[in-house]
Amino acid sequence: MSTITFPSQQIGDYTVTAISDGYLTASLEFLSNIDPADAARIQNDAGVKEPSSVHINCYVVRGGGRTVLIDGGAGGIKQWGDRLRTNLPLVGIDPFEIDTILLTHAHPDHVGGLMDASGEIGFPNAELVAHQREVAFWQDDGNLSRANERARGNFLIARRVFAGYRAKLRTFESGDVLPGISAMPFPGHTDGHTGYRVESNDQSLLVWGDIVHFPHIQIAYPEVSIAFDQAPAVAAATRSKILDLVSSEKLLIAGMHLGELGFARIKRRDSGYGILYES
Repeated sequence: MSTITFPSQQIGDYTVTAISDGYLTASLEFLSNIDPADAARIQNDAGVKEPSSVHINCYVVRGGGRTVLIDGGAGGIKQWGDRLRTNLPLVGIDPFEIDTILLTHAHPDHVGGLMDASGEIGFPNAELVAHQREVAFWQDDGNLSRANERARGNFLIARRVFAGYRAKLRTFESGDVLPGISAMPFPGHTDGHTGYRVESNDQSLLVWGDIVHFPHIQIAYPEVSIAFDQAPAVAAATRSKILDLVSSEKLLIAGMHLGELGFARIKRRDSGYGILYES
C-alpha cells in the first residue's frame, strides 16, 4: 500500500505522527472574554481561511514494541471529522496494530472514531486508557440528569465507547501510563482532562489535548475560554500555567486542535505568547 507523509517527530526511541481526522465547526460566538469580531480578525490576520473551523488531530506513538493511539477523532459524529480511519492506512498502520488508546478526555470529537458505523469497537486489540475522574464523570447518572440536551448526547456517546471497550478499560489517577509516557492533569476542560508527556533519551513532547481550540486566539489571549469548557475559569488558569511551562522549558507540543501541522513550540513575547509551528 502506498504511503503519504503526515507531520512526524522523533522523540528519542519514539516516532510520533499527527494524523488528521478532519474538521469540526465551532462558532466564534462560543468564545468568552473576547469580541467575536476581534476573534475573526485574529484568525484572518493569521491566514486562517475558515475562521470558525477547528482542526482535529489524533497522534500515533510508535516505539518500544508498541503502537499507541492518542484520541480517536470524531468519526463522523455531528458530521465532524471521520478521516482517521482513511488516513491510518496511508501511514502504514492497520487498526488491528493499535495496542493502546490513550484518551485526553471523552468529548465526541475525541472518542467518536473509536467505534465503527455498525457500533463495534474500531480497534479490537487495543486497551483503552483514561483518567479515573473522566470515566466516573460520564458514567454518573446524576451528571447525566443535570445535563442539557446537547450534553446528554455527549454522555451517550462516551458511555457507548466505555461500554464497547469495557473488557479492556484501564483507568489511572496520575503518573506513568506506559513506559516513557506519563499523564499530566489539565483541569477545567473536562473533569479528567489529561495531557501526555512522551520522554525518551532526554527528548520530550507534550500532547496537551484541548488546552486550545483556536490556537492563534487562545495562545495570545489565554483568558479566552470556549463553551465546551466544563469550568471555563479553571480551564483558563490551566492554559496560562501550561503556556508558561512549555515556553520556559522550550518544550515541543502537540494538540488535538493545534492545526494540521500538528507540532509547535510556544514562544514568550512581551504581550504574552505566540505559536511557532515545527515542520
